[in-house]
Amino acid sequence: MNEEIVDILLATYNSNEKYLKQQIESILNQTYKNIHIYISDDASPNKNIINILKDYKSKDNRITVFEQKENLGFNKNFEFLLKHSTAEYIMFCDHDDIWYEDKVEKSLLKIKESNASMVYVNARQIDEYGATLHNDYFKYKNMPIIIGKNKLAISRCVGLGCSQIITKEIKEKMLPFKESTIAHDWLAAFLANEANGIDHIYEPLLDYRLHSNNVFGGRNLNQNLNRWKEEQGKNYKSFKKYRQEVIDRGYLKGAQMCNEYAEKEDSKEFTQKLIQYLEKVKKTKIINIHIIAYFKFYGGKNLLKKMIKELVIFHFPILSFIIYKIA
Repeated sequence: MNEEIVDILLATYNSNEKYLKQQIESILNQTYKNIHIYISDDASPNKNIINILKDYKSKDNRITVFEQKENLGFNKNFEFLLKHSTAEYIMFCDHDDIWYEDKVEKSLLKIKESNASMVYVNARQIDEYGATLHNDYFKYKNMPIIIGKNKLAISRCVGLGCSQIITKEIKEKMLPFKESTIAHDWLAAFLANEANGIDHIYEPLLDYRLHSNNVFGGRNLNQNLNRWKEEQGKNYKSFKKYRQEVIDRGYLKGAQMCNEYAEKEDSKEFTQKLIQYLEKVKKTKIINIHIIAYFKFYGGKNLLKKMIKELVIFHFPILSFIIYKIA
């Protein structure tokens, strides 16, 4: 297995220097050594970031560093890295996590053994000081557990980007990013589901760091609610804006992205019906009685708590507002 190169794609922007060093060190210390780390700094105002990256590059020839002259944004920076990847297997990497030493080795072994197009792994969630918040991220976030092919890879984002390994075939289908591309990890999972399917490793293989500057993910519903209310207020106008934002960003735009990339007729049919459902849900003011449709699109194992919250937000806006106001 040691002949296979695994490309690791790391996007940085004004990263916490301590976290960045911990992450890079954890990658360099992997038990699987045949890796190439592509790092793209997205025009960080903190110029010490690029100095740190260049210092690592000078010490290890497995590292390639790109310095963007203008800020591309999170998605476009990952697209840039994907375009430079040449390996048969690719892993995404956040700039502030810590990988366990066998993450690459076990991920590569799993994707080969299962002949999947993507494998995602569990994580332990830590805070900014490294203290454990949750030992089982799958359980904490009620993430779908997929083996093979599953509609949930269309309607939901399956696996954190930093937990995924994908094949070159999936990378090539991702490129170039379309206007609808909102998340590289969701897109990777959708395309993998259309190809050979998906598998997972339940064992945590990284520490996923939660802190105030997280771009995506990590926080639970109450934490996101509290953030929103602090900034927008507790009134009904604020709630309607929150609900629309949740449905748009968390569900509808993802479905629209999958619809644009879909190549198989069953995927196209599913995404189009999903979009129609979500557009009706978004317009609901009092109650939406088409609850069976929800289970068709979003029901699955390991998702009970998440499903209860979604059902209230989607189908019972008034009850959802009451919960929003008192939470």
